[in-house]
Amino acid sequence: MDILLFLGLALALGFKHSYDADHLVAVSTVLTRAPGSRRALWLGLSWAVGHMLTAAVITIFLFLAKEYTGLASLGWLETAVAVMLVVIGGLGLALEYPPVRKRWDALFHRHEHEHAGSRHDHAHPHLRRPTREHGLMMGIGLVHGLASNDELLVLLLPVLAVSSLASLLAGLGVFTLGVVLGMVLFAWAVTYPTRRWSTEKVQRAVRVAAAILSLVYGIVLLLGYPGFNPFG
Repeated sequence: MDILLFLGLALALGFKHSYDADHLVAVSTVLTRAPGSRRALWLGLSWAVGHMLTAAVITIFLFLAKEYTGLASLGWLETAVAVMLVVIGGLGLALEYPPVRKRWDALFHRHEHEHAGSRHDHAHPHLRRPTREHGLMMGIGLVHGLASNDELLVLLLPVLAVSSLASLLAGLGVFTLGVVLGMVLFAWAVTYPTRRWSTEKVQRAVRVAAAILSLVYGIVLLLGYPGFNPFG
């Protein structure tokens, strides 16, 4: 029963952590541009993998060196998250302006080919490739994971009574599963409007709303206001 309680709490904490507002506003700006729910689910998973890579490394590091109190002073990384939210939101709004979107879509690398004795260039767009989208989401997750620094340790130590590295690793594993479940569920929910009402007008409204939310929340964090989680 103690093991089941431990695993259940770790799963619940991971699920709750995935719904930190800075997580949601950042990923929603990208997810609302996903072409379908399946792509959105995989993008949410990419974010979760990136987040837990850095979060787990830092949590383990802080646990092993917890006697040194200075290691927890990594608050400047939260500023990096706020700046990232502003950039993502600003870019999301800019992409709704046709000339900007046209320039964005026109980014390419050029290959020279020879046909009938003449040489010319071909443009090859790459920004829409799934690998690029997953790389972007994983990068956002990596930054979020860095900013979590001692937060996971604070969650795991008192709530789960973690006292050894083995129990910490077990807790992190189940915690990660909770983060993945939470973000995949959110990815499914945030793309519902575009699945239910698949008109360009609705899709654009959702994209603009997500971008504005990211921009405003990033500014709020930069002004020094604390973040929040809808689950308390």
